[in-house]
Amino acid sequence: MKFPTLLLWLGTAAAVSIDNCPGYAASNISNTTANITADVNLAGDACNAYSQDAQYLKLLVEPQTQSHLHVKIYDGILEVYQIPSSFKALPNEVNSDLDSTDLKFDFVESPFSFNVTRRSTGDVLFSSSGLVFESQYVHLRTSLPDDPYIYGLGEDSDSFRRETTNYTRTLWNMGNPSLPTHENLYSSHPFYIEMRDGQAHGVLLWNSDGMDIKIDKDSDGQFLEYNINGGVLDFYFFSGPTPADVARQYAELIGTPAAHSYWTYGLHQCRYGYQDVFEVADVVYNYSQAGIPLETMWTDIDYMDLRRTWTLDPDRFPLEKMQELVGYLHDHNQQYILMVDPPVSLNDSASWNSAVQYDVLMKNSSGEVFVGGMWPGPVGYVDWFHPNAHDFWSGQITSFFDDDTGVAVDGIWIDMNEPANFCAPCSNPYSESAPTPPDVRTSWPALPGFPDDFQPPSGSSKAKRDDTPFGNSTGMSDRDLLDPPYKIQAKYGTLWGWTAWPSAPNYGGFEQYDIHNLYASGMIAHTRQGLLDRRSDERPFIISRSTFVGDGANAGHWTGDNASRWSQYLLSIVQHQEFASIFQIPMVGSDVCGFNTDTNEDLCARWAILGGWYPFYRNHNANNAIAQEFYRWPLTTEAAKKAIKTRFALLDYFYSQFYLQTLDGSPTTIIPVFYQYPADTNTYDISYQFFFGPSLLVSAPTDESSSDVTLYLPDDVFYDFWTGEKVVGTGANITVSNITALDIPVHIRGGSILAMRVDTETVNTTAALRDQDFTILVAPDASNKASGYLHFDDGKSLNSSFSDLNFSYSNDTLSLNGTFDYDVQVQVTSVTVLGSGAGTVYNVTKPLTSSWNVHLG
Repeated sequence: MKFPTLLLWLGTAAAVSIDNCPGYAASNISNTTANITADVNLAGDACNAYSQDAQYLKLLVEPQTQSHLHVKIYDGILEVYQIPSSFKALPNEVNSDLDSTDLKFDFVESPFSFNVTRRSTGDVLFSSSGLVFESQYVHLRTSLPDDPYIYGLGEDSDSFRRETTNYTRTLWNMGNPSLPTHENLYSSHPFYIEMRDGQAHGVLLWNSDGMDIKIDKDSDGQFLEYNINGGVLDFYFFSGPTPADVARQYAELIGTPAAHSYWTYGLHQCRYGYQDVFEVADVVYNYSQAGIPLETMWTDIDYMDLRRTWTLDPDRFPLEKMQELVGYLHDHNQQYILMVDPPVSLNDSASWNSAVQYDVLMKNSSGEVFVGGMWPGPVGYVDWFHPNAHDFWSGQITSFFDDDTGVAVDGIWIDMNEPANFCAPCSNPYSESAPTPPDVRTSWPALPGFPDDFQPPSGSSKAKRDDTPFGNSTGMSDRDLLDPPYKIQAKYGTLWGWTAWPSAPNYGGFEQYDIHNLYASGMIAHTRQGLLDRRSDERPFIISRSTFVGDGANAGHWTGDNASRWSQYLLSIVQHQEFASIFQIPMVGSDVCGFNTDTNEDLCARWAILGGWYPFYRNHNANNAIAQEFYRWPLTTEAAKKAIKTRFALLDYFYSQFYLQTLDGSPTTIIPVFYQYPADTNTYDISYQFFFGPSLLVSAPTDESSSDVTLYLPDDVFYDFWTGEKVVGTGANITVSNITALDIPVHIRGGSILAMRVDTETVNTTAALRDQDFTILVAPDASNKASGYLHFDDGKSLNSSFSDLNFSYSNDTLSLNGTFDYDVQVQVTSVTVLGSGAGTVYNVTKPLTSSWNVHLG
């Protein structure tokens, strides 16, 4: 039934308690094995708690797979905003029937509420109440067990397990330096996983509007509730029952993570504040002189001319010297990456005129270009919804980063893409001025190790658019987009603080109010395609500050402008587990040693050791902090060497595990302990131990003033990674002593086989590492069996041939089987079997190009 818009939304907002709202009643119910549909109509007088109540809603329930259930409550005339499938799509096929799925849907007709139940146990996993559906406020609550175990709902800097009393997680993407607790940060992921009685389930709310998700308890008991600035209630429930099952089911819906090149797992170095290309080159040289293998050099916005994206400072970063630097790095099997910000500078006629010609700049409500303030002063913002966005953005990438005529970078770092706006608001954005870059050098000693012509110079000087909506569900008119009546707990108390104004319309009839949290997704997707347009068969490498659901399919993430504090060293462990195993963005890292404020030698050394166990390993800090490259202090130099030596030995193990996660979303990279031992409730509160792949338990020091580390070992067989000593876990804490700034406890899980590169002392790049032979480390379980896996390909191409190798150990025999389509040029040269002392070493020479069995003994 169709209803006029004026009848759909009733009355004027009166700001009354939502407890007085009448709720809804279901009617016209259709219940088949394929789906459930119903009309859901207001059951009494409108309460208009924050805005106008919707009179008529629709219900859709469909079992998209055996293990995940789709439940959607939306307006019948499709006026309310929904995430457009043309921009970011989820699968909508129905591949099962309601009567046989893992999850069962039941509902009460009046007042309307619903339950999602695990069919095998009868446990109610989601029990709704309090439905309020208004033009600018949507509310729903679910009951929870007392003191629940909930994880996810990020990005955040709070505890790993969500607090259960008076806790609010606000989702509204925003730059928030130093990562304060209980505030909204760079990304929004409205997905959580809950553990109950050894079983896991997951819940995604597919909604990009700003929201507060509250966890608390009242007289009715424990609850979680959604308080949203708009949009519809579009839920996906995942049955598990293990955390790994939930991860795979979630990835099946949102997309599996992107594969990354082998070299991306080396050490990266950056700093905001490198004065010129010669200082960048000097850093490269100093890493080499210190004997610290540096894989990739990065440059922040310093390279830009007056901070304008798509420009080079002609005096400090001239094109010919940038090309020489990149050529030098490539000749030494190293890489180079530059930062790219989304705004287009009004003061850069080339990029501005191109953007205007393509008509891709976001407009304001009057139809003129929306102008904000950023690093270069007044800027416009690319409207990623515009059909011309790809041609403009890809054109900028292919031209500026052309391998012959531009800067031949090997990946792109995208920042400030919440999007950031320093003029929020200000009376005249056109008056915003860029900060003055450092003076050009007048002298600099010659740079050893670089060509004669790569030396510092002795001195130098220095429209309106017709938008036609392309579909329905683009968002209601007549809303207060700048000052909505329900105010989420966003920093600064507004939606427009430090970002593009929510009232700015985008192509197709969408408003920033609804699509703000998708801005980075657009930039990520277009950047990936631009890199593919440039190098069609090379895996794009993108690291983004802001992300939303599903962005791991296109990019990695770094956790933004953290601080050089011990608390944020610890926070990084939590964030890596969240992004890798919960949000499906396993290419994740934090600024090692911290970005803001001054680090110190001991903290930086400890962080260098921990960072060696990050997927993305980069040292990066701010221009107003002391320099912190690893070669700056003897202790950090030693720590970095040890970390990289260990990382290189294990790089193929981790590369292989990352590959497995790209296949089906299995959590195989940075894994919470409870994912590995879901039946052990003692693991549910563990925050600072994690598995690096399924075989290695890493237990970071948690007390900077102590040389002891207390860690939990589940009831299983383990081996000390450093000594080979067997340690039988009993489901209790143990203490490891004499832990210095150069140490981190690591244990091998029994039943594992690790293929490790032999010589990691002399190699200084991942390219050289690929020429090294392997030693096999066997760590038998209680049954004296073990298994392991290696994936080989060319490490770079999207469509490389590959070999999948499966090792197994039983009855003192080591076997290799698998597929052998990639010609592996190295071999196994030895085998160590743990179990007694440091283990027994066998001299074994075997190829990795065919199956074999070898009896050890």
